[in-house]
Amino acid sequence: MNYTDPKQLAPLLEAILLAAGRPLTLERLAELFEEYERPEPAHLRAGLAVLGGSCRKRGFELKEVASGYRLQVREKYAPWVGRLWEERPPRYSRAMLETLALIAYRQPITRGEIEEVRGVAVNSQIVKTLLERDWIRVVGYRDVPGRPAMFATTKAFLDYFDLRSLDQLPPLAEVRQLEPEPASVLEDPELSLAALGVGDAEAVEEGTPVIPERTSFRTLLTELDAMETGLKTDFDDLRQAADEDEEG
Repeated sequence: MNYTDPKQLAPLLEAILLAAGRPLTLERLAELFEEYERPEPAHLRAGLAVLGGSCRKRGFELKEVASGYRLQVREKYAPWVGRLWEERPPRYSRAMLETLALIAYRQPITRGEIEEVRGVAVNSQIVKTLLERDWIRVVGYRDVPGRPAMFATTKAFLDYFDLRSLDQLPPLAEVRQLEPEPASVLEDPELSLAALGVGDAEAVEEGTPVIPERTSFRTLLTELDAMETGLKTDFDDLRQAADEDEEG
């Protein structure tokens, strides 16, 4: 096999990524080859580009996320794939989604600062669930009385929402202009989060969004903002903070 030929390298990379079942970096992919046959990073990228092109008309796609490259089922097929599992999916509450959105856009942020924006106390179970999901982590402690923990998002959070970096988070002003997607997979009551790799979450009343594996953060925010009661701040506090940062 000519490992410098992208067309020959592509099916090999496909087999590796299918077997891995998780994102792999270029460095990790290179380590799978013997030293004498190891492709250069440029050759690996070319092979991945060919593989990505070959997936365009297939039910799965090649995606680059924070932890590397992976092959994944296309999001539009999630409602049908999810029916492979029969258990009732857990649901995420508005409170959890609001908390996650605040951490994503204002990180590092303390629990008290989250409560100040939301106007209500943050349930300890929400923080525990986000920590257990490895979507957030403690990155330090605020130098104020009590030294509260500061939270920020993780690589696992970026991977879950198909993001390579925080720079890819949708601008809040842009999210506000979007209409909720019709027949969204978030509303499909039969989609199994547990089967798609999502851990236990807070079970709440009907109508709370169900987040499918690898949904976009844009969709999450649009669904959250479109709820009947809406956010207490309607994202105004977040946009105001962003404007103040730009002026500064």
